[in-house]
Amino acid sequence: MAEFVLVAGAWLGSWAWDDVVPHLRAAGHGAHPLTLSGLADKRGVPAGQQTHVRDVVGVVESEDLRDVVLVGHSYSGIPVGQAAERIGDRLTRVVFVDSNVPVDGESFVSGWWEGPAKLEASIVGNGGFWAPLTAADCAGQDLTDEQIARFVERSTPHPGTSLAEPAALARPLGELPATYVKCLLDGAEPGAAVAELLTSDRWQLVELGTGHWPMFSRPRELARILLDAAGS
Repeated sequence: MAEFVLVAGAWLGSWAWDDVVPHLRAAGHGAHPLTLSGLADKRGVPAGQQTHVRDVVGVVESEDLRDVVLVGHSYSGIPVGQAAERIGDRLTRVVFVDSNVPVDGESFVSGWWEGPAKLEASIVGNGGFWAPLTAADCAGQDLTDEQIARFVERSTPHPGTSLAEPAALARPLGELPATYVKCLLDGAEPGAAVAELLTSDRWQLVELGTGHWPMFSRPRELARILLDAAGS
């Protein structure tokens, strides 16, 4: 039996996995959706990126989980990738869902595709938080109107400190057993850092014909990918 630890990206909490968890549990596995500090039901808790790494490691250790599959979506690939190397032989595999990956000494902001200055200015202008997306921002991502409304209504501002703090890796990320899920409506090709990691024989690429939030748009298909990654 695998134990899935599920971490959604910016603005989201454990609730984002509500449509995925039943499929994992029905297949006989444990599922542990996690809210990172400063978000959703943990809003108001001070949080840097290393706080988020400790959040992930903490749930694995406090619940004494073994055969762990860590799942990081979007921003959360950065703390999840760091947590993966810190849980040692508890780890079975890490799955990055259309996510950023940690680069030693680099932050989410430093790798922002429109340039760091633009994202930094947005965070400063919103009181130190990254403002949630609007309904218009979610267009073209295979989401229904109902799913978009749920996303917008339940999203919370993301702590800017976690986006600016650099990642810290003890060893090359390519040494970890990993699956990268590329959601094709959010760009047909992985970014340069991911493309390089995919040259490792320990990394596998899986493509999914949906948008950036497959836990909403294609929960059953995403669950199947996660189960396959766990060897189920």
